[in-house]
Amino acid sequence: MRCSFRYLIGLSERISFSKSNKQFTTSLQTQCLAHESHLQPSLGPSMDASSFLHLLKSCANSQSLIHGKEVHAQLIKTRFSPSLFVQNNLLNMYCKCGDITFARQLFDNMPERDVISWNSLISGYSQMGSYGISLKVFVHARNVQTKIDRFTYACVLNACSRSGDLKSGKVIHGMVIVSGLGRHAFLVNSIIDMYSKCREIGEARRAFDASEELDDVSWNSLISGYVRIGSVDETLRVFTRMHQSGIKLNSFALGSILKSCSGLNDMKYLGEMIHGCAVKVGLDLDVFVGSAIIDLYARNGLVHDALKVFQVMPNPNVVVFNAMIAGLCRIESETDNELTRDALGLFSEMQRRGMRPSKFTFSSVLRASNLANAFEFGKQLHGQVFKNNFQCDEYIGSALIDLYSNSGSIEEAFRCFCSVPEQDIVTWTSMISGCVQNEQFERALSLFHELLSTGRKPDLFTISSVMSACANLAVVRSGEQIQCFTTKAGYDRFTIIGNSRIFMYARSGDVDAAAQTFSEMVNRDVVSWSALISSHAQHGCAKDALMLFKEMENCGVLPNQITFLGVLTACSHGGLVDEGFRYFESMKRDYGLTPNVKHCACIVDLLGRAGRLIDAENFILDSGFDNDPVIWRSLLASSRIHKDTERGRRVAERIMELEPGASASYVLLYNMYLDAGRLSSALKTRDLMKERGVKKEPGLSWIEMGAAVHSFVVGDNSHPQSHAIYAKLEEMLSKIEKLGYVKNPDIIDPYLGHRQSLMNCHSEKLAVALGIIHLPKSAPVRVMKNLRICRDCHTTMKFFSESERREIVIRDPIRFHRFRGGSCSCGDYW
Repeated sequence: MRCSFRYLIGLSERISFSKSNKQFTTSLQTQCLAHESHLQPSLGPSMDASSFLHLLKSCANSQSLIHGKEVHAQLIKTRFSPSLFVQNNLLNMYCKCGDITFARQLFDNMPERDVISWNSLISGYSQMGSYGISLKVFVHARNVQTKIDRFTYACVLNACSRSGDLKSGKVIHGMVIVSGLGRHAFLVNSIIDMYSKCREIGEARRAFDASEELDDVSWNSLISGYVRIGSVDETLRVFTRMHQSGIKLNSFALGSILKSCSGLNDMKYLGEMIHGCAVKVGLDLDVFVGSAIIDLYARNGLVHDALKVFQVMPNPNVVVFNAMIAGLCRIESETDNELTRDALGLFSEMQRRGMRPSKFTFSSVLRASNLANAFEFGKQLHGQVFKNNFQCDEYIGSALIDLYSNSGSIEEAFRCFCSVPEQDIVTWTSMISGCVQNEQFERALSLFHELLSTGRKPDLFTISSVMSACANLAVVRSGEQIQCFTTKAGYDRFTIIGNSRIFMYARSGDVDAAAQTFSEMVNRDVVSWSALISSHAQHGCAKDALMLFKEMENCGVLPNQITFLGVLTACSHGGLVDEGFRYFESMKRDYGLTPNVKHCACIVDLLGRAGRLIDAENFILDSGFDNDPVIWRSLLASSRIHKDTERGRRVAERIMELEPGASASYVLLYNMYLDAGRLSSALKTRDLMKERGVKKEPGLSWIEMGAAVHSFVVGDNSHPQSHAIYAKLEEMLSKIEKLGYVKNPDIIDPYLGHRQSLMNCHSEKLAVALGIIHLPKSAPVRVMKNLRICRDCHTTMKFFSESERREIVIRDPIRFHRFRGGSCSCGDYW
């Protein structure tokens, strides 16, 4: 038995990290050594009830579950017969340490219980967020005739306030009055807090006014309630009455009021007044008040004022550092990227001071790493998270998912997602958004269906991300089902959902549905206008896009960089050279927006499509983006269109220097050489690709029909209806030859043979043939593909739309082609 006690002491030493755990270890060692001299051969140390109580209370205060279980094990091992008082302390320890399952088992096996036993269990369930079970335990306590006290009522009122259960809260309020306990300020405060958090401030005020016994907590609760609903005038009146009543302002009162003010932007000036009061009473340097002031200014965008408060704090603790780090992370614009790096510097300062970061610290610093694109620093933080055993926290888990998703490590993000034991809606949304961000759209949809199967309710951001996945996959049927879900859930009135619907319909090729969604929206923001302008631009409706932009300006909505990207794209696809340059200059002159590489690429594309290749090349050299492959690739595409092989060769070599692993440049140059009949140069380009290990992305087209998506590659024979598809395609080709379609002459591809024979079974033609077989004549045939449509397929689709009298929509990576009656929406300008 002596050895077992030595082992217990050694184990306690190994697992004691925090100050509170060290205090417990010292207490445990003292108790064990004090009783070691009285060891009995059969029963071990003869520890009395007071010793066990002291140890259990230490465990509960330090929330050390493993130590608490050791004490419980020792209690059982020594065959100690605990009194009800000791059992209640044991139950309280498990509840405080978060092991509510074991606490319930212990409670159910207790031979007798008193009101303290019931209170501990009710409070335990409430602390774990199981508010419904907490209320059920309260009902059970009343059914077995337990004498309920004020602490019982306070526990269930807290559960009602945290869950927003107003109906149950009113019932408990009635019980408090009937029991005669309604005079105590302790319960009055709980009642006021419950009504305030349930946004029934009138009931809270009635309870406050009817009470004969009030304290500073009562006043604070009422003030917080008025702040919560945004009632500025009443907040000031109650605060003034509190001061006139002689209630002394303390750090908790001021901190609570400031914290409430920081939640609403229009309460900024009230918070500044409270800050002034804190300075007058000498509490502005208190860490609790100081952290609330920092949070107040940071939430209202006054980060530099928050920094001033932080810098004058004499002894900032972890809470103050957390408030400042979180405040610096609230600014997300590119110009304030330095502030997020300051947040990382503050974290390093915390470590230099020997402070132990909390869960909130890691959550904020990981967010700062994301905003500053400091992914390597974030990975080091991940190691710190493991070291501090915080990897199971859902907020930290979400931040880690964002970190790895933003850095392109989606598998690492998924591992972080799986490591969080209790995945809340924020964690799910982070993972779904990460999949969308990394173009794993099918996985995002699969995760969404898995989320629904768990019974959790998606929020606005979840649905927005899933709609984005549907948009990129162009699975409009799935998108419509999600839209129905949002309508049923009451989310359809929110602007973010309307914007997602516009994007989803636009990317699926239904510009009319996108415009209809826009017209039905009550609150349109710059994203709404930008999405619809971009939609019209990609569908070749340049004039409609420019008219929308003018209407947007007339409505007083300020355009942003994305808006102008849509406008310039419309000008490029519509061949509107002069208009494009005018909007490009207006963007800089009238709105103070700095063009990025995508805007400049639009100008290059605009000039290139118009045949002004020299001007386009000079523009690149003067743009400041001459080291970006995106802008050169626009010129390469134009060089092929206008058969300027020599310029195309020079541009392609430049792109290969900047981006040697990208296949698009090699393929464009290869096809350019084939078009010009320079087979030896084409062969050299192919050999260069092979030498550098560059692989061409295979062409893929897909079409959604019913609940299934059918995909094809060139010459595909894997589809179950392959025979019928090729028969239909041959029939359609025969029909359009009678309408004047002339096959391009065969071009010998040194790798693939006769290109014309392959063109007749390009993936988009197979997909269109399947759509014409199965879709009703009133339904448009919508096909999506990952590579640009070739000229032969473009010509063929025009003839198909005429011969079959069908609307055909093809989406490639650049734009939409809408074929009707033998013509295309692009006007052959692509």
